[in-house]
Amino acid sequence: MFSNQSRYRALPDVAVLRPDGRTVAAKELRLLPEVTGAFTHTLGDGDRLDQLAFLYYGQPLHYWRICDANPEFLSPLALVGQEPVVITSYTVSVPDDHPPWARVRAALAATVGVEDVAVRQEVTLTSATRHLGDADVSVVAERSAFAVEVTHNEVAVDSDALAEVIGRNGLTVVSRSASGRTGRQIVIPAAARGQVGP
Repeated sequence: MFSNQSRYRALPDVAVLRPDGRTVAAKELRLLPEVTGAFTHTLGDGDRLDQLAFLYYGQPLHYWRICDANPEFLSPLALVGQEPVVITSYTVSVPDDHPPWARVRAALAATVGVEDVAVRQEVTLTSATRHLGDADVSVVAERSAFAVEVTHNEVAVDSDALAEVIGRNGLTVVSRSASGRTGRQIVIPAAARGQVGP
């Protein structure tokens, strides 16, 4: 039984033969519609799909229109950046001798809730003046900045606990940032003219 607001209500009923030999009633497969007349919305902190649907369509249950228009996101929560799996980037300072990358990666990988660990190095070139003999010489020097990026489930382990794991294994966390969807754009399809319900 589907409500008048359901996107499945208008689909035809079909009979489906199950593997156990029983025939059951079901709905025909719903294909994603072609989206035309779309515009974009820049996500803000705390945006929710039901609120966006109410804002743009006057009906919070029409959030699925926004999901249909953004098929690259596998779940509605991912669309608005509210999935528990996030990527936290830790800028770290490393010892001059031998950075303990293997030990840090192994400790993080063994932590419950961690899905992936990556080490990033950003090299910047800076101008510097060196005194050679009687002359000042301009040279280009390399500066490296390192970050440890951890993909983790916030339900199982938070970013503070991961910073402690990094610190216990020989690196110093200088700063951290979580990648989110705030400030990114999603597609908002225009509702069909005169359309009531899905």
